[in-house]
Amino acid sequence: MTSASSLAEALATGTVVLDGGMSNQLEAAGHDLSDALWSARLLAESPEAITRAHLAYFEAGADVAITASYQATFEGFARRGIGRERAAELLALSVESAREAARRARTGGIARALWVAASAGPYGAMLADGSEYRGRYGLSVAELERFHRPRLEVLAAAGPDALALETVPDSDEAEALLRAVRGLGVPVWLSYSVAGGRTRAGQPLEEAFALAADADEVIAVGVNCCAPRDVEGAVATAARVTGRPVVAYPNSGESWDAEARTWHGRPAFSPDQVRTWRAAGARLIGGCCRVPPRTIEAVARALA
Repeated sequence: MTSASSLAEALATGTVVLDGGMSNQLEAAGHDLSDALWSARLLAESPEAITRAHLAYFEAGADVAITASYQATFEGFARRGIGRERAAELLALSVESAREAARRARTGGIARALWVAASAGPYGAMLADGSEYRGRYGLSVAELERFHRPRLEVLAAAGPDALALETVPDSDEAEALLRAVRGLGVPVWLSYSVAGGRTRAGQPLEEAFALAADADEVIAVGVNCCAPRDVEGAVATAARVTGRPVVAYPNSGESWDAEARTWHGRPAFSPDQVRTWRAAGARLIGGCCRVPPRTIEAVARALA
């Protein structure tokens, strides 16, 4: 732990600022992320770059760093010829890289509490074909649980302050993830990728959020990797359905073309929006893809 208080305690008493897009910061530093492993490739090739990216967000005002393990899976690493033992080391390294950034931030004079959340992306992130924005992979809840549990065990053993079960496209996968984290001893937040008032797979958000209402491990529930315009309504629904603190970290507002592997449109994320999200129930607030440190700095000022 990086402070005497837990992340759950902090959420019970105030608002916590999340970081922004890891890939955004790495690309700005000149790294090519066109590989199917995305930012996870740099865990093997340039872990120092990941630490520097985390540090940039801490220095901008983020209280929580989300690790570069979103697309890191045993199956994905195996396709690159990386065995299970080395893959487990890289998963653990994702947590250590964020911890090292927190240590450097404190050495540099940052005195506030800093936390590390280990990212676990959906099954579709491993496929690297955009299916994390659709869900419905043709797998059962039990099959999805078997996929997620091994890497969640490794990430939990690395000692993060929380597990970020993020960009979840449908409630079946959410159910699998909530089963998979039982007994790991690490608090989690669950965040869906949504479109309008439904999950990406089309389920009503009331039903999707309700899955987390009675899960002891869950310290926050909400949305990420969605359009900023979809946040306020989803936050209000999550707060009403679960009674838990709500997490919200949308994209910039641009849209991702998975086939062309490029972004389209104009940014629509305004730091002024975050006060409205907080009023609706959000307590863990930041940005996802294409949200850089300068925007997180503005978010931190708006929430101060």
